[in-house]
Amino acid sequence: MAEMWINMGPQHPMTHGLWNLRVKVDGETIVDAEPEVGYLHRGIEKICEDRTYTQIIPITDRLCYGSSLTWSHLYCLTVEDLMGIEVPERAEYIRVAAIEMQRIASHLMWLAAYAADLGAMIGFIYTMRDREIFIDLLQALTGSRLTYNYPRIGGVAHDTPPNFERDSLRACDYMEKKLKEYEDLFDGSKVFMMRNVDVGKLKKEDAMNLGITGPLLRGSGCNYDLRKDMPYSVYPEIDFEAATHPDGDCYARYRIRMDEMYQSCRIIRQAIQKMPKGKWRIVAPRNAPAGTGLGRVEDPRGEGMMYIVGNGTDRPYRVKIRSPIFVSVSAAKHMLLGYKVADVVAIMGSFDMCIGETDR
Repeated sequence: MAEMWINMGPQHPMTHGLWNLRVKVDGETIVDAEPEVGYLHRGIEKICEDRTYTQIIPITDRLCYGSSLTWSHLYCLTVEDLMGIEVPERAEYIRVAAIEMQRIASHLMWLAAYAADLGAMIGFIYTMRDREIFIDLLQALTGSRLTYNYPRIGGVAHDTPPNFERDSLRACDYMEKKLKEYEDLFDGSKVFMMRNVDVGKLKKEDAMNLGITGPLLRGSGCNYDLRKDMPYSVYPEIDFEAATHPDGDCYARYRIRMDEMYQSCRIIRQAIQKMPKGKWRIVAPRNAPAGTGLGRVEDPRGEGMMYIVGNGTDRPYRVKIRSPIFVSVSAAKHMLLGYKVADVVAIMGSFDMCIGETDR
């Protein structure tokens, strides 16, 4: 049978965003693959050069609709490194609690989409229902439900609302019970297991050589998590484990995100209980000194990085953004070869694609 190229995108349900996956097939077997991004490029790095440091915060919110807080937090960390600012301790604990809530909300949205892709529609309904609890908490904290504009250079926009601590602890208790229900639902499904176990295998050495980070890397047995290995904010004061799994298949990546939600609940509890009284923000200078700032965070999809060059004015000379998915999607060919067309949905779904951060 002759080989042929087929396009799975850019308007394909599997892509979860505006990008294209070209796959060459021999019958039903994939023999080559080419991911194509760039359909959603917005020029955010260039736009940042024409905005003040404060005006850039809402732009970084839009880098990823699934984990908005992570990116605005990363931006503020980078500017604080450039300006040499020390953030109040209370603000650091608020930030950590908020970004772990964002991590849970992001993983739940991934699990909902993944369940729907693989035919488990009841999983979509359950996970999107429970995601609302954390979206409600973030709305109470920030006033928004998707792009939050809450972190500030030097802290956060405002203090926690009444009963936020109580409601956060209740949400963690509720979520841990629901995670056990999800495990019964998905791990007990023969169809789900058949479509995940031993599909999309990625060896530890290959993942490291390709520069992959996040759940894809830890799902291949590499214990690398920036919150542990290059700790920032108040993560050194919090007790938690980095989730790893040795098998390197789609099921391993699913397991990593499930385990991370357990750990996020654990982190939120400690952040709430250890949160001291005091200031939640300091007034940052308008102008940044000439120099450079670097920030790195563990985004739900991997390592997010920003590099900012200041020139002594109120606007950056240069902003560079490192997207984890931009790097990870380059491994698509490596993970697809030899599998069937029907496996593409599971394999690429396990990436947790976010094209906003990828194209920037």
